[in-house]
Amino acid sequence: MTEEPKATEPTTDPVEKVEQEAVAKRSDPTLLDQMGGLVGLISSTIPVVAFVTINSLAGLQPAIWGALGVAALIAVWRLVRKEALQPAVSGFLGVGICVFIANQTGEAKGFFLFGIWASLVYAGVFLVSVLVRWPLVGVIWSTLNDTGFAWREDKAARLAYDVATLAWILVFGARFVVQNYLYDANQTGWLTVARLSMGWPLTILVGLVTVWAVRRVGRLEKNTPASTTPATA
Repeated sequence: MTEEPKATEPTTDPVEKVEQEAVAKRSDPTLLDQMGGLVGLISSTIPVVAFVTINSLAGLQPAIWGALGVAALIAVWRLVRKEALQPAVSGFLGVGICVFIANQTGEAKGFFLFGIWASLVYAGVFLVSVLVRWPLVGVIWSTLNDTGFAWREDKAARLAYDVATLAWILVFGARFVVQNYLYDANQTGWLTVARLSMGWPLTILVGLVTVWAVRRVGRLEKNTPASTTPATA
């Protein structure tokens, strides 16, 4: 008569438990990883620099094809390195939309028009999410990590996601105000500087606020069961 295999029990060894938790943490994608990584954020500025540089040297049409070529090379490079497909494709499509608008307007500054108005739309959507008590930072994080929305019932947790969402609103709003002003003033050179300086540097900065919010909510969720478990007689 054969013995049935025993179910694997969780380890009680504290050293082994710490090692298991460390492995689990390493396997979880960070917020920066989900945004395409630091390389993805930096590479998103290269087509912009290429477009402005070629436009100043050779004109609009060469700049359009140059930016598209650079964006295509970056996408292929990321695919060859077997990185996430979504940042590569979305980066190329984003540049494609920008050069299409520049071609339609016949002006180099048209390259920045999509990003300017996209910032305003993002700011509006994020603001509405706070007003309806579904802060978008929490919704996006919970959806990507499949952690559920129990945090909405905890005022402290929701407040943390409110703060992170408001930080993104400030960034998107600032991008729109500054870059739209430079666009109207026909300051393409300064518009380029604003686009780069208000791009991934601010994204990383507000990303730190998002990380703080996520970790705070995580700590609150860990403490909740202990505080709500009824005492036994």
